[in-house]
Amino acid sequence: MRAARCTEYGPPGGLSVVDLDDLEPGPGEVLVRVHAAAVNFPDVLLVADRYQVPAPLPFTPGSEFAGVVAALGEGVSGPAVGSPVAGAVLTGAFAEQVVVPVAGLRPVPDGLDMVHAAAFHVTYATAYHSLVTVGQGAPGEWVAVLGAAGGVGSAAVDIATRLGMRVVAAASSQERLAIARKLGAEGAVDYVREDLKTRIRELTGGEGAHLVVDPVGGDHAEAALRALRRGGRFVTVGYADGKIPRIPLNLVLLKDAVVRGFEIRMLRQYAPDAVAAGDRALARMVRDGMRPLVSRVHPLAEVATALTDVAERRTTGKVVIDLTVRTPAAGDAA
Repeated sequence: MRAARCTEYGPPGGLSVVDLDDLEPGPGEVLVRVHAAAVNFPDVLLVADRYQVPAPLPFTPGSEFAGVVAALGEGVSGPAVGSPVAGAVLTGAFAEQVVVPVAGLRPVPDGLDMVHAAAFHVTYATAYHSLVTVGQGAPGEWVAVLGAAGGVGSAAVDIATRLGMRVVAAASSQERLAIARKLGAEGAVDYVREDLKTRIRELTGGEGAHLVVDPVGGDHAEAALRALRRGGRFVTVGYADGKIPRIPLNLVLLKDAVVRGFEIRMLRQYAPDAVAAGDRALARMVRDGMRPLVSRVHPLAEVATALTDVAERRTTGKVVIDLTVRTPAAGDAA
């Protein structure tokens, strides 16, 4: 099988595409023939050895995929061979085959092709649970979404709007804010050129947001926290800015604010009922026409380019690797 390979930590440009032996599922595992795999910011961090959980060298990056079941391991009765499935792993998705525990798979929601199925679950589940399970957002509330044109950000704008929340989108350019407006954002803040705290408060009638969802971090996090109304909630999801913010706790005290963290792997482990409820809610929204924003699709040969673009924040929505397209890569060992 062809696979992207990281043999030394560093920037994504060091990745290569090579031939590896075909995989075999072990007990409790399923072999999936991968059709598409989405690029997520943690993939960039893993390649650079900057993620919370290290990946020993050498490894195949990629965490989110969609494909068809190719074989079942011992003790696994389903899903049936040939079934379309989507799933998530820490590493291994940027390859023509991936082996995953059966519990890590779910059916592809009706209405999604493989490219959109690969781009859907991690970001949309992260956005949903940040808004609802952790953030406790309710219809009519104001939600400020940072990085509103990125993968998690655009999903949060989309879901919040569909659930009746009122969204203030924050992003780094007017072009990115235009994307958030198309997804339903009522207000927009260019946090490169405008004061984030002031504009959020203005756009929410002077009182501030009920909820902030922040997948960006950096200097914008404190400004967004200051833009909360009294008793508001702040959910930290990730640090695409590259800098983990240091929040003065006196702000939390003075605002009577709730600050929560969210990481989807831990939710699957500790709150399986909430995960199942979220999956059902997302499936309903897909049936109603919701689709993830996919801005670029690359063949596997261009995996380094795809990750570099995500690392340098040159993309909107999701970037997807199409494993069904075979093109030679420079330095390809195949």
